[in-house]
Amino acid sequence: MAALLEAAGLCKSFDAPAGKLQVLRDVAFEIRSGEFLSMVGESGSGKSTLLQILGTLDRPDAGDIRLDGESLTGIDERRRAALRNEKVGFVYQAHHLIPELTALENVMLPQLVQGKSAAEAARRAADLLSRLHLGERQAHTPARLSGGEAQRVAVARALANRPCLLLADEPTGNLDEKTAREVFAMLRQLCREEHAAVLMVTHSAALAEACDRRLTLREGRIHSR
Repeated sequence: MAALLEAAGLCKSFDAPAGKLQVLRDVAFEIRSGEFLSMVGESGSGKSTLLQILGTLDRPDAGDIRLDGESLTGIDERRRAALRNEKVGFVYQAHHLIPELTALENVMLPQLVQGKSAAEAARRAADLLSRLHLGERQAHTPARLSGGEAQRVAVARALANRPCLLLADEPTGNLDEKTAREVFAMLRQLCREEHAAVLMVTHSAALAEACDRRLTLREGRIHSR
């Protein structure tokens, strides 16, 4: 299976009162096309920082990332934004849905930004929501959805533009155990159908073990098994 994402020598530090805080140290790993990976590590170990860098929302101090064959080193902000819109989807612990928009409109929005027509965006949004068992909730605003339903809408929105990579930062962290398992199962099934690779940060040992591979971020370095 071909490598979709390759990270090599990633380093990242932040200024702190006591001096430089080194968060990532020579991080290197790859994600293969269609693979579903988990990433675990102690709080503050740099997991979210690494996701931000992989998703082009931040830059490393050193190292390189290749996404779908393209190096992210040195590209300008316009190209980085285009890559995020075309090839990367994000799901966070909080769903971050726009409260004034319905579930359907929230999933339509990234497609409209990409230039799709309203009719095309609506068809794609309705299809995704139906596959996530939300066909009857399309006209509901986030306030009228349960936590699990809102998170499934967030999953649909992340996949709306058919990204090749989905980055999920504690996507079930705000849910009870039963709902978390349900959302995880739907996320995995839908990403398999959409041929999207996934890197999911989680504190759930059970969900981490249910993935194809598990990465552990420890002392700024990646360990894989």
